[in-house]
Amino acid sequence: MAPVAKVKTYHFLPRKYGLELLLDIGRIERLNHFVLDNTLHQLSFYEILFIEEGAGTFTLDENKMLIAPRTIFFTSPGQVRRWEIEKEIKGYVLLFEKDFLHLFFSDELFLHRFQYFHQYSHPTEMQISESSFEKCLELVYGIEGEFEQLQNDSSHLIRSLLYQLLVILNRYYAGIHNVQRDTYVHSDFYRFRSLLEKEIINDRSVEAYSKMLNISTGFLNKICRQFSGLSAQQMIHYKLISEIKKQLYQNKSAKEIAYEFGFSDPSNFNRFFKKITGNTPQQYRKNIK
Repeated sequence: MAPVAKVKTYHFLPRKYGLELLLDIGRIERLNHFVLDNTLHQLSFYEILFIEEGAGTFTLDENKMLIAPRTIFFTSPGQVRRWEIEKEIKGYVLLFEKDFLHLFFSDELFLHRFQYFHQYSHPTEMQISESSFEKCLELVYGIEGEFEQLQNDSSHLIRSLLYQLLVILNRYYAGIHNVQRDTYVHSDFYRFRSLLEKEIINDRSVEAYSKMLNISTGFLNKICRQFSGLSAQQMIHYKLISEIKKQLYQNKSAKEIAYEFGFSDPSNFNRFFKKITGNTPQQYRKNIK
């Protein structure tokens, strides 16, 4: 079998405009590199894509999504992706580092409060009505306009526009995918999502996360089901599978990955992977084009 291509990583350029600004915006059709890259790649920052025209597919981790007008894609740092373009893509791309918002809101859980980022069990895209899409683009135009005449206080105005946009997008996303939209219910749920990002390789039990959060396993399961529709264990498994798939992209052996993720032996790893995904790791890797 031919080796799987190495996944390249694109990093944010904080001083593109002379001053350190951890957010950028642009027309998709005018940007090179990570936008429309047809090889496997990942970003170290957050991105929201607003598709106005075009056709093809956008693959994010194992999810292949159709490109169509009025579609919005959400990507989180570290997700493996690839574009397959059939008709020229036009629209906007908005990208930012988490610190662009954290510095303003002083809330480590801020980006975990939105359903479309760090999502393991629902699609990370949505297609919305023309009026809703235009409402989003009005805020995008506001951000774009500020970039055209940057001033010392521009970052504050851009943050406020981005904040409005993120909240509106969360409402649309929650309505389309039938998930909880309130971003300030049970901070323990957001803390759990944040811990999963940091601790998944070290801890895979509900009990371990309950202890870290200082809550009961029953309460953790209750808020997970209320907010995501999944049990805490299912969320752990989805996140674990997501991380394993990234390693399979890197052409590591099943044995290497099994021990890296704390499985007692490769056969247990293979059984776990097949139980969750329906395929063996080898079958999954074979399907990576």
